Amino acid sequence: MATQLSFDLPSKIALGREDFFVSPANALAVAMISATSWPGGKLVLTGPTGSGKTHLTHVWAAEAKAAIIQASTLRHDDVPQLARGPVAVEDVPLIATDPEQQKTLFHLHNLVLAEGNSLLLTGRAAPSFWGLTLPDLQSRIEGAHHVALEAPDDALLGAVLAKLFTDRQLNPAPDVMAYLVKHMDRSFESAALVVDRLDQIALDEKREITRALAVRVLSARNDKDHGDD
Repeated sequence: MATQLSFDLPSKIALGREDFFVSPANALAVAMISATSWPGGKLVLTGPTGSGKTHLTHVWAAEAKAAIIQASTLRHDDVPQLARGPVAVEDVPLIATDPEQQKTLFHLHNLVLAEGNSLLLTGRAAPSFWGLTLPDLQSRIEGAHHVALEAPDDALLGAVLAKLFTDRQLNPAPDVMAYLVKHMDRSFESAALVVDRLDQIALDEKREITRALAVRVLSARNDKDHGDD
């Protein structure tokens, strides 16, 4: 199993299997991505922003020699060529208001499976919430095996923070990580925002990233959240 991690977040990100940290929060998804075949030839992978969907998609694509395409950029003319091999279609819910794009994806879905190839589909929420307006496409996606990337546990959140700091070539004080893991919102998106804010302040004020600075950043985020209520 891999022992590090990288996520689809705005920094210098690696997308290899060796860069992915495995914990109980994502072990099932990693196992399914690593499987040689899926029930019915297709898999739906879901999880919140920054949870690793793009990373795992690239891991699978590299090993399966699959093409990767955004659902919103899929063109009808591309379908025959794409269907000749495994395909990953990312961010499918983004075409929920585009009937023509859904028809194109439905055509790709059918042709990929007819050719005996595998199809990976990704989105944030569970497929039942994707809201696709083409009933045949929605029902076929809901019928696919579904695996979700869960909210991070302590080990995974700590690894996310460590990797985000490393990607930015930052070296926080040792007690910073423990404080952040214990007190911050437990989401990958929050981890990215917190590290970004710490980086900005450290640069602006020409100071080290310390526990005191982490306390300040989290307090400011809490005050903002309460002010939005």
